[in-house]
Amino acid sequence: MSVRDSVTRSRQRPPSGDGAQVMTAREYLGLTWRSIKGGETGVLPVIGGLLLVSVIFESLDQHFLTTGNLVNLLIQAAVYALLAMAEVFVLLLGEIDLSVGFVAGIGAVVLAWLAQPQVGWPWWAAIAAALVATAAIGLLQGSLITRIGLPSFVVTLGGLLFWNGVMLFVLGNGGSILIQDDVLNAIASGTLSRLAGWAVMLVAVGVFGVLVWRRDARRRTSGLPAPPAVLTAAKIGAALLGGALLILLANADRGVLAPVYGLPYVVLVVLGVLVVWSYLLGRRRFGLYVYAVGGNAEAARRAGINLARIRTLGFVLCSFTAGIAGIVYASRLRSISTSLDGGTLVLYAVAGAVIGGTSLFGGRGKVIHGVLGGLVIAAIDNGMGLLGFSAAAKYVVTAVVLIVAVTIDAVARRNRPA
Repeated sequence: MSVRDSVTRSRQRPPSGDGAQVMTAREYLGLTWRSIKGGETGVLPVIGGLLLVSVIFESLDQHFLTTGNLVNLLIQAAVYALLAMAEVFVLLLGEIDLSVGFVAGIGAVVLAWLAQPQVGWPWWAAIAAALVATAAIGLLQGSLITRIGLPSFVVTLGGLLFWNGVMLFVLGNGGSILIQDDVLNAIASGTLSRLAGWAVMLVAVGVFGVLVWRRDARRRTSGLPAPPAVLTAAKIGAALLGGALLILLANADRGVLAPVYGLPYVVLVVLGVLVVWSYLLGRRRFGLYVYAVGGNAEAARRAGINLARIRTLGFVLCSFTAGIAGIVYASRLRSISTSLDGGTLVLYAVAGAVIGGTSLFGGRGKVIHGVLGGLVIAAIDNGMGLLGFSAAAKYVVTAVVLIVAVTIDAVARRNRPA
């Protein structure tokens, strides 16, 4: 139950001639606090965890919070965040996809193969083909799960092995394919100019502010629970402050041998995917159906929802997003090779989604949880790399953080009303 649901159930206000009475900021914050105590913690645990991780690593290594490392952390987190967002779609349905790591690899292989000079596809066509190929993989696996009734764990585990084999077969003896297209390589390495960064940020915050203000204003005039105007303005101001800090961070010179500055393109890619998928799950009927199926599949079936179609589309979108992650991965390395560790990537994808706040039990979570969880995973990997820890230590720490996140989710479920 969300904050607004809590408001609706706990405090119904009779409408007047101008609509419902407007709640004060104190009343709204009080209801929000009661909702948090009732188990609706939202993104607070993962934000607190991210701050804690940052403080710990900065105290151990003074380079962690430097401009260069923080921007590098955003680039490093892009693949993890995209894969975690992919996993959110199936976790919301109460399913799991263990193949996303190598599905991303297939997308990268298709991209790199078609973009070779001897093949000669333009960069946009190579990207489109890679995304179509990964979406087709999701359609295939989703159909096996929903039409035949096979467990998603078994089908996607088979997919993990099968697509790994396909990658090895396609790459052959050479073991890698170089990407020589400048546009494709710029996805992960290119940056906006300083002025363009500010312009993009102001436009994005402006659009966000208009949408949020109109949404809350409509709810207030319609007599529906909504935060008072002062809190809406504070939310928009917080978004502006966060955007300004991001641009100031990105525009600082972080070069060693030559000046390097500007917001990386890959950050815009992640934010773009976040906005589109958040709109799909939060504002469209498909998103409502996804939450309904994940929350109570039998009730959703009796309400007339086509369970097979929704679940299949969930796996298609999962694999499609994994394809975007594969493109970013290949762009960052400027190649794709048999060294891609799809097994680790899928573990990080599931861990990122769950650490961010998406429930393993289905029906609860948001796309932004994947982004925040991906940042936590990248921060742990980055910080321990700076400190010289081994890969074994990174896995142990990530596992502990994952278990803590699942424990928080399980405890919060007990506190929520039925």
